[in-house]
Order: sequence, then C-alpha cells, then structure tokens
Amino acid sequence: MSSQPVSDNPAKAPPPDPRAAPGAAEMDVGAILDVPVTMSLEVGRARLTIGELLQLGPGSIVELDRAAGAPLDVLLNGRLVARGEVVVTDDRFGIRLLDIISRADRLQNLG
Repeated sequence: MSSQPVSDNPAKAPPPDPRAAPGAAEMDVGAILDVPVTMSLEVGRARLTIGELLQLGPGSIVELDRAAGAPLDVLLNGRLVARGEVVVTDDRFGIRLLDIISRADRLQNLG
C-alpha cells in the first residue's frame, strides 16, 4: 500500500479552447504554405440603384462610405485580416499594413 495522501482536489489541466482546431498545436504549417489565397483591398463601398449605375459615365464621381485618408481594409478570401494605407514605390501601388486584426476578432466575425 502507498503511504502518500490522496488529495480531494487533484490538479486539473485548463479546459481546451473551443475555438482551437483539434491538433492545432501539432499542425505542420509547411503543408499549407503553397495554398493560394486571394488578397484584395477595399477602399470603400457605395450602394446604387441600377438607374444610378446606368447614368454613370466618364468623369462621374461615386461617393464611398469611407472618409479620405481612412485605412483600407485588407481581405484574404473575402475575410478582413488587416487595415493599411496605400503606398507608391517605383511607379507601383502597394499597401503598408497598419493594424492586424486579432485572431479573436477574426473568429468573432466569421458568422
């Protein structure tokens, strides 16, 4: 027989995070590095009727729902992942990331 006392409160492991994928800690990230994703930048949005759309022509201005100078939304496969600003280098447009959306916020916005 063992002479060690038995505790009524054995140490418990913290409960698993329900948002974590099963086996996420062991996942080999290298397996997904070649998966293509579509990155898009959203400057803003506008709602138009078909009649308004048909009246547009060269020189028309469509007012967007975002203020000038506001950060752009960076979307991967249509999901918001970051915000940034447009930069120009060597006659090409690019984006400077200003804010990465946290994992918790990305998960919350899935539904």
